[in-house]
Amino acid sequence: MTHDEVYEELTGGRAREWTLRALSGAVRAVRHPLGFVCLPLERRGGDGVCVHLWSGALAHAESTTSQIHCHSWDLFSHVLYGQIRNVHVDVTDAGPDATHRVFEVVSDVTGDHLTPTGRTVRHATGLVEAFGPGDSYTLGAGRFHSSLVPEGGEAATIALGRGRPGSRDLSLGPLAGRGHHVARQPLDAEETARAVGLIAAHLT
Repeated sequence: MTHDEVYEELTGGRAREWTLRALSGAVRAVRHPLGFVCLPLERRGGDGVCVHLWSGALAHAESTTSQIHCHSWDLFSHVLYGQIRNVHVDVTDAGPDATHRVFEVVSDVTGDHLTPTGRTVRHATGLVEAFGPGDSYTLGAGRFHSSLVPEGGEAATIALGRGRPGSRDLSLGPLAGRGHHVARQPLDAEETARAVGLIAAHLT
């Protein structure tokens, strides 16, 4: 299904049924360095549809910069279960008082290429939003934030992304950080089946 068709399913109150159908076929899964398992389901041009799963039952990828990032796409996300906290972050350019460097993130089939930029910043916590089962939220491209679940919590969302031309994926990292490559960490067939089973168990 396309981005728009999935959006209609979600806003029409059919998220549970759509998810169970979508995960009943062949799916793949990768560990994301932001702390969740991503199950990509659709990619057409700048549009994408994924299911994101936070669970202590699955090994996490190592975070290489920080949880604070911004997307190059406009995000619509629907919470299937659990609680998601979106912590908006106000980022200010800074010189000698800087605490972080901005990294550009370019993704391809092998993973994420993180390149330090010349921009150094400080940041402060802004609006904190909490969303539970059945809630939907949006995050515009270029908005720095962290998406977190409570310690030890379990959560899953459907994430719809639509690319915004001219925007870049960015992440905050250490001032002295150097460029590096974060390889994709695919789950094997057993782990993927476990991830799908965890989601299905919450929805049935």
